[in-house]
Amino acid sequence: MKRLISSGSEFERQIGYSRAVVQDGWVFVAGTTGFDYETMEIDEDVRAQAEQTFRNIAAALDEAGAAMRDVVRVTYMLLDPDLWEACWPVTRAWLGEAGPAATMMVVGLQDPRMKIEIEVTAKLPA
Repeated sequence: MKRLISSGSEFERQIGYSRAVVQDGWVFVAGTTGFDYETMEIDEDVRAQAEQTFRNIAAALDEAGAAMRDVVRVTYMLLDPDLWEACWPVTRAWLGEAGPAATMMVVGLQDPRMKIEIEVTAKLPA
């Protein structure tokens, strides 16, 4: 059975996707950015964006019945490769215990205020 999870972000409604999908013991969290979905504001600082992004991801995982320690795969998408190293303390704090397989890509993002987008896959605990 497939279960859809929403964060309440206006992007989900406007574009037509779910923050996360739970299926067959897996949680697939969509590319997530540093917007605070309650205020729809985003900090200018990439580290602050990464922190908020992980808070958004953690909320989706929690609703699905998983946690950051259950993440097995992460994809980081950054606007500028020079911003990546500044994010390392944040990524280590949130995913250091999980140690997921990871990829970092330099991409164009949907909104010029966005500097980082993160997508994760987690396995539900047995």
